[in-house]
Amino acid sequence: MAGLIVRNDIDEVRARVNIADVVGDFVTLKSAGVGSLKGLCPFHDERSPSFHVRPQVGRYHCFGCGEDGDVFSFLMKMDHTTFQEAVERMAAKIGLTLHYEDGDGPRTDHNTRARLLAANSAAADFFVSQLVTPGADPARRFLGERGFDPAAAAHFGIGYAPKSFDALRDHLRGAGFSMDEIVNAGLVSQGDRSPYDRFRGRLMWPIRDVTGATIGFGARRLLDDDKGPKYLNTPETPVYHKSQVLYGLDLARRDISKGKQVVIVEGYTDVMACHLAGVTTAVATCGTSFGVDHIKVLRPMLGDSADRDLSQLGDIVFTFDPDEAGQRAASRAFAEEQRFASSTFVAIAPGGLDPCDLRLARGDDAIRRLVSTRRPMFEFMVRRELDGHDLETVEGRVSALRAAAPVVAGIRDRSLNQGYVRNLAGWLGMEIGDVGRAVENARRALGSDGGHDRGGRTGGTGAARSAGGGPQGGRGGTGSTYPGGGSSGAGESMAEPLATIRSLPNDPITRMERDAVMAMVQQPMRVGMPLITLTAVATFSAPMLAVVRDAVVANVDQASSADWLDRVLADVPDPVRNVVQELAVSPLPTRTDEDLTIFARGIVVALVERDLLARKASLIGQLQRADPHEQADRRAELQRQLVDIDAQRMRLRADAEQS
Repeated sequence: MAGLIVRNDIDEVRARVNIADVVGDFVTLKSAGVGSLKGLCPFHDERSPSFHVRPQVGRYHCFGCGEDGDVFSFLMKMDHTTFQEAVERMAAKIGLTLHYEDGDGPRTDHNTRARLLAANSAAADFFVSQLVTPGADPARRFLGERGFDPAAAAHFGIGYAPKSFDALRDHLRGAGFSMDEIVNAGLVSQGDRSPYDRFRGRLMWPIRDVTGATIGFGARRLLDDDKGPKYLNTPETPVYHKSQVLYGLDLARRDISKGKQVVIVEGYTDVMACHLAGVTTAVATCGTSFGVDHIKVLRPMLGDSADRDLSQLGDIVFTFDPDEAGQRAASRAFAEEQRFASSTFVAIAPGGLDPCDLRLARGDDAIRRLVSTRRPMFEFMVRRELDGHDLETVEGRVSALRAAAPVVAGIRDRSLNQGYVRNLAGWLGMEIGDVGRAVENARRALGSDGGHDRGGRTGGTGAARSAGGGPQGGRGGTGSTYPGGGSSGAGESMAEPLATIRSLPNDPITRMERDAVMAMVQQPMRVGMPLITLTAVATFSAPMLAVVRDAVVANVDQASSADWLDRVLADVPDPVRNVVQELAVSPLPTRTDEDLTIFARGIVVALVERDLLARKASLIGQLQRADPHEQADRRAELQRQLVDIDAQRMRLRADAEQS
């Protein structure tokens, strides 16, 4: 296959590179006997070293987690590079010229890339050396005013581009680089007469790829007579593509992989502030908005893939300025959110400070609190829509609902979707059913056919979709997702069908859910339409019971019809039909009609009240976590919701007693 490195060259690199030297950059190795070294495994957490390296055979092996390989596989896992990139990196380290299968000689584009990287590296060293010169006083003052000392500057490789049209150009020419190489690296610009330095009188940040190679620069304006943009980056070059670059990733990659978290900030100084404050997973885009290519770079480090357990995925935390530009950035990030399987969050500092200013004003702890107190991206976007409306008026609340409903409708995860329906109802002070209908209408308008989640449920049949409140949309949170990621939409199959009620867990919670659904299937009129409707938002631990509940609620307005059971059966997938039939004929623990009514209503009341109590506990937890000094409005809203839940419970008990 054209373009592959020839086998002999790969073997030569492997034989000449000492694997202990490469591994030693990541792991502290100690002697473990003749020809063997050991240390703590970089691939899993451990206290006693079980990671062994054998330099003479060029292999490593962990007796704890089983990781095993050679120098190339080690680099691929640690630096998230391809095999070819790992070989090329080691070849450059030992000075070996590689050959490729598309020709007898060295591959031209690889040699070109190596020369451009070398030019950038030489430029970075030049800029660092200039930072201590008298002319760099504005640069040193800029850093000092932002809380960055010389040690911080050295850690991030910050330098200074002198106010000259040819200082860097002449330096690189003297170092043996051709003018074409310097131009192609984006270090000089082509003038009418001759090339001149692109960066002049500016503070310089080296932009490195994931392996630590310098591929470009970010430059900050310092001088009043500089009429250029505030920030000037390297133009697109064969080695620098801004849509694929994240500043600080070379420093953050290991902690991102280890902690499965990345913090996206907006500027170079913000990255510095975060790292110095202990948030070492911070990175920033370079002159462009966060997009698809950035996601591709981060996904391997976060372990982010569509087939992983959602609970195991990493967190992506965005920080945005509160100004209009920051709000636009938030909208763009939100548009990309669904490309992640990971959980996305937003962190906005009090007072609208960016991380750099926040660190200056309130110290390192404030940076750490900013990240730890982030809010889910969906909550941020819904709140953002609500902020533009007067929620004190009916008109304002209705308008806010119309604006926020499409955001909630776009949530693929069905359990999250229903949770935000409840939250939105609470924030607006509106009935859950009204909000649910608005979200369902928005979902249809978006053309999502009832909405989809990762392994969740789609909308039901026509009968279900026409029911008031749209309860078919995966009510009950986890109760609408099947094991193995199957869908429970009408007419669809499940990966692991649950065919009988005997297969349900025999625990008190599941038994209560089973009896409540059994009562609604058998005695809908005794339970009553209002009470059945209230179960639409209840969380179920047993998925197939939630599916049956959905069908019951969807057809509740036909509870008195002769074909009631047929309607319910029509709105469940085939594997669940047998369950409905069993529920319809199983005996209820009653002896008289009076007992039947009391039991039927009582068990359903218990189900609804359990859900209300769970919501109350959640609100109490939020109230306890809310800062009494800085979140007075939030605490008042939580207290109002608590009062509302208690009122609902009182009405529920009163209705049960009257029946």
